[in-house]
Amino acid sequence: MVVSIAAPITRFAVLMALFVPSQAIAEPAAPKAPAVWPATVAAHYNLSFNGFDVGKYQFQSQFNGKSYNVSADANVSALFGAFQWKGALQSKGAIEGNAARPAGYQLSFKTKSKEGQVKLGFDKTGVNAVTLVPAKPPSPEAVPVKPEHMKNVFDPLTAIVAMTHAGGAAPCDRKISVFDGKARFDLQLSLKGEQKLAEKKPSGQPANLIVCRVKYVPVAGHKPKDFANPWVDYNGIELTLRPIPSASVNVPYRLSIPTSIGSAVMTADRIDITAANKSVIALTQ
Repeated sequence: MVVSIAAPITRFAVLMALFVPSQAIAEPAAPKAPAVWPATVAAHYNLSFNGFDVGKYQFQSQFNGKSYNVSADANVSALFGAFQWKGALQSKGAIEGNAARPAGYQLSFKTKSKEGQVKLGFDKTGVNAVTLVPAKPPSPEAVPVKPEHMKNVFDPLTAIVAMTHAGGAAPCDRKISVFDGKARFDLQLSLKGEQKLAEKKPSGQPANLIVCRVKYVPVAGHKPKDFANPWVDYNGIELTLRPIPSASVNVPYRLSIPTSIGSAVMTADRIDITAANKSVIALTQ
């Protein structure tokens, strides 16, 4: 049960951490005008489970018009410290119009009893190198990950970059294909509705929120029995985005993952954005 409490937070914090819109690698529609990307983003999120604070997530990104570098740190502590998980993530790649194309990804993690690392290398078609530490063969019960499963996919951090760039597509009308080093899955977004945000400290930015339904669809690397009667509601995930048109981003405001024993929730605390024109936007939730 200890692992169960932390699992949804760690996986989806790694995946959705902060900057999230998406344009699948396979559909990089050429814009009529040069795409605009924010120069920098720094975001802080609070993680909770069933109403209890369990950790923090921090995300930073830099864009120079041709490439991007992103990093993130997650710290989860549950059951009064009985379970602890710390992760450091890094990703880099190229910016081509409205599309982010990954070049390399790394996750280093540590718990009370073990530590490990995941490294992914990419070429123009998808993943071309996978390194896992410790190295161990996949479970014989798992759906095999085939070469075709690793084509045209994002790593978890680039998925966040892709999901948040407001490149013209509707924020909740997209499918994001992800490979995290072990599992290949899709995130299918659809529109649920809109809300108004009552800011505690006016930012001068639009205060409308867009709520997306997110369906987690396992493709390969998973054990089918884990999805036969799952304790996580993979059809009930909700991602709330806050559009910031002046910086061309849709900021993740809240992520909620329902389970049979409570909800894992990631909520924005503070987000600082430097737009392409060097203007600074501070969002305090």
